[in-house]
Amino acid sequence: MKTSVYLVITCVLLGCVTNKALLVEVDTLIVGGMIVDGSSNEPRRGSVGIVGGSIAFIGAPNGIKAKRIVHAEGLIVSPGFIDPHTHADADLTSSITSMNKAYLRQGVTTVFIGNDGGGTSVSELRSSLEKEGTGTNVGLWSGHGTLRSAVVGEANRAATDTELARMQRLLSRDMKAGALGLSTGLFYAPGSYASTDELVLLATVAASYGGVYESHIRDESNYTVGLVNAINELIEISERADIPAHVAHIKALGPAVHGQSKLVIGLIKNARKRGLAITADQYPWLASGTRLSNALIPRSAMDGGVEHMQTRLRDASLVLEMRPMMLANLKRRGGAAAMLITGDSPFRGKTLEQLADEDDMDMLDKAIEIILSGDPAIASFMMHQEDVERFLVQPWVVSGSDGSIGHPRKYGSFPKKYQDYSVKKKLLTLGEFVRQSSSRTAEIFALCKRGKLSSGYAADIVVWDAEKFLSKATYERPTEPATGVVYLFVNGEMIIENSVLSETRAGKVVSQKDC
Repeated sequence: MKTSVYLVITCVLLGCVTNKALLVEVDTLIVGGMIVDGSSNEPRRGSVGIVGGSIAFIGAPNGIKAKRIVHAEGLIVSPGFIDPHTHADADLTSSITSMNKAYLRQGVTTVFIGNDGGGTSVSELRSSLEKEGTGTNVGLWSGHGTLRSAVVGEANRAATDTELARMQRLLSRDMKAGALGLSTGLFYAPGSYASTDELVLLATVAASYGGVYESHIRDESNYTVGLVNAINELIEISERADIPAHVAHIKALGPAVHGQSKLVIGLIKNARKRGLAITADQYPWLASGTRLSNALIPRSAMDGGVEHMQTRLRDASLVLEMRPMMLANLKRRGGAAAMLITGDSPFRGKTLEQLADEDDMDMLDKAIEIILSGDPAIASFMMHQEDVERFLVQPWVVSGSDGSIGHPRKYGSFPKKYQDYSVKKKLLTLGEFVRQSSSRTAEIFALCKRGKLSSGYAADIVVWDAEKFLSKATYERPTEPATGVVYLFVNGEMIIENSVLSETRAGKVVSQKDC
């Protein structure tokens, strides 16, 4: 039925039907807007017709009836944005928060979860999400950290051959269930305990199913192997496993590596010239986000998991041994004045320096006390503007949020990127911003029929006011919703109408298998 509708609509638009009495009806017709379709085409005036969950046509609506007409005069009509790196897992698996409103308000219609190696059983999670429903579409990663924890535990050691074989089987199961690929968090325990050979072995499994290797690389600063060597490791994994490889939230983190964006870009360009599919995502903020323990505590102290780490932090003799490494890590993070406590914490809104001064405590002693009282998230102001901008303009870098509790990037990354780098600094055209936020991401992760305004594609569409498309979230008030999205469609369902968000859960689990 839908196919015949598309054919008739196409015929009407091409003028091959001369019977003026013939009228074709679509479910929704978006008229009067400026279409930015996610391709290299220039913005143009036109209309978009929706039938069911798909786009029926792009063009002039001559002879077309519509059950509903959306007037988009003065607004931009573009593909719904795709965020390849979020931490919306907890939101999406709760019936209270599964609408994923923080992202819908930014025009994001698809998010990926399970990043940084944290993905869970894909078949079980997929079943749960499909049963309960979600506001956005969801892509699922198989997480290396989760695989390793299930098989090896939290121990700082190499996996045995038997354990590697079991991880391969679990990964294969996840890939068959629709995982996008293998996600790793090599900066974090237990991912940091894995060798390159282990990662190649697992990435080869993901590659056999058409998956992608996505990685929070081993070092974004100079904690261990250094930024450049960490990028080289990702390129090596891509080459040896014959798999596309994607750098999560690419950055040069901290004074020790400021300026190394030039080296990183050169390495990736050379790898791409050799035929390797190396890409990255990036958020538009100068502060990173992680837990305080991840920023300061040596990975050796995390051997065995959180409880073992806490026991070590209560042992004065062990803390004395850790102090030189913790001091070095504090320096890497720009010092205590650059570490702002965020998230759900009584210390929220103050820097580590302020908290230590208030209690007249040593900086590291205060940090340990805070970690033992709940280990809150922090924002570290450690990135240089020039590095951010160098990465931003690369054709292989796409938009992302790394959205997490307590950091404004969860609520405002997409409008911030548009306002800061398209409107103010003019480093990206409107078309480039939309492409980096939609179609290019869909291409990298082989999402079928998503990411563009094109006939037959999923009707994930955002209609937005360019002047009012603003990030309202700040480090002090990180949960302020973005503004400027006037209409939003997920799989053809209107989720936002006249800036009012509904409770319709129209999202689907998406993967390469959808084609």
